[in-house]
Amino acid sequence: MKPIVALVGRPNVGKSTLFNRLTRTRDALVSDTPGVTRDRIYGACDYGQRDFILVDTGGLESDVEGGLELLAVEQTRQAIQDAELVVFLVDGRLGLHPEDAGIAEELRRMQVPVLLVVNKSEDLDPGVVGADFYALGFGTPLTISAAANQGMGRMVDLVEERLPPADEEAEALPGIRVAVVGRPNVGKSTLVNALLGEPRMIVYDRPGTTRDAIHTVLERDGQTYTLIDTAGVRRRSRIKETLEKFSTLKAIQAMEAADVVFLLVDAHEGVTDQDARLARLVRDAGRGVVLAVNKWDHLDDQQRHRLRRTLDIKLVPLLYYAPLRYISARYGTGVGHLFEAAETIYTSYTRELSTAELNRVLHEATEAHPPPVRGGFRPKLRYAHQGAKRPPTVVIHGSRPNTLPDNYLRYLERTFQKAFELEGVPLRLQFRKQESPYKGRARHKEAPKSFRGKKGKKKAK
Repeated sequence: MKPIVALVGRPNVGKSTLFNRLTRTRDALVSDTPGVTRDRIYGACDYGQRDFILVDTGGLESDVEGGLELLAVEQTRQAIQDAELVVFLVDGRLGLHPEDAGIAEELRRMQVPVLLVVNKSEDLDPGVVGADFYALGFGTPLTISAAANQGMGRMVDLVEERLPPADEEAEALPGIRVAVVGRPNVGKSTLVNALLGEPRMIVYDRPGTTRDAIHTVLERDGQTYTLIDTAGVRRRSRIKETLEKFSTLKAIQAMEAADVVFLLVDAHEGVTDQDARLARLVRDAGRGVVLAVNKWDHLDDQQRHRLRRTLDIKLVPLLYYAPLRYISARYGTGVGHLFEAAETIYTSYTRELSTAELNRVLHEATEAHPPPVRGGFRPKLRYAHQGAKRPPTVVIHGSRPNTLPDNYLRYLERTFQKAFELEGVPLRLQFRKQESPYKGRARHKEAPKSFRGKKGKKKAK
């Protein structure tokens, strides 16, 4: 499991700006108005050498009476309890605030490792701007500017130094690791029971690395599976109980531990915004996925047609590569086909891609649709090779790859996906800039002196 780092501080000190900077997203709403962030927001940070999960919180305040402000504080306290490290953010332009001292005292009571970071310190002397914050008792503060992208590398280095060491001796989960993910009441637990009810031999049940995940190892038709039993993911505005059995964070961690995700959708309720958020999380995690529509058996023809159209609009564009299965977890209809899909997806997920075939597909794709001209130049994509598996990653070398538009990147992704028949897994592209073979040397031989013009002639004596 990836370690968890929580961003904590007073409202409007720049936590959401820092979150978006480190996760390279715009998931956190940024505003000059204090208190915009109410609930925890999660994102993956791969900025440095070690990946971790970053949590943006709504801030800690001591003088809240109730309502949404109190819920936001409770959410922040829960994020601190879950975290391996807290990044305590303060405002360098406003200086030390009485509320900062109260937050520092609460962090000490919770006995959590803390990294003190002074934000909004661009164009300020680091020694001067950080002097007041020594009083908080967390050692030498680090000065950064999230908005100006200053000090990010140093901050990530310090975060990695303070995280507990990775447990390299942790027991590996055997076989194909499958996580069942979905909103509450979509039939997730019923599906897990139905999967276990198929002809199989259960090897053992044991608690997972968190208190709210169970890893069940089973064998079916000679194939070993590990089912990672998560629970429903609620909308953030409805996560109120600090001990709710399965939180959004645990679902994200389950995805990170899985090879294949069964994303469950309730056919009766239709596709919701939370389903789309989960689809984006699965896609960003790079895991194989089966889109399973549950409670399909009770719909009439008109309802089924309407649901298919909604799926095509809201989910298929996000997970265009995912096989779609219509099931009834309660009655076991179509459940056995999920295992077959998981095997197929796992094969694609771990597949070796031939370098010769990758280059053939690349050349055919660029000949059929050359990269568009940008700034008077057309990017040249010269050769490709596989960079990684889980998920398959293709590295393409060429000139000016950073000018390729998004629609051309999608074209390349789908072309490779179709050519190699990669079902249920995303294909990721990485680009390496290759200098022109003529750079740094003359393209043509030097012209003879007789063609240099008057300035090249020597004056006759």
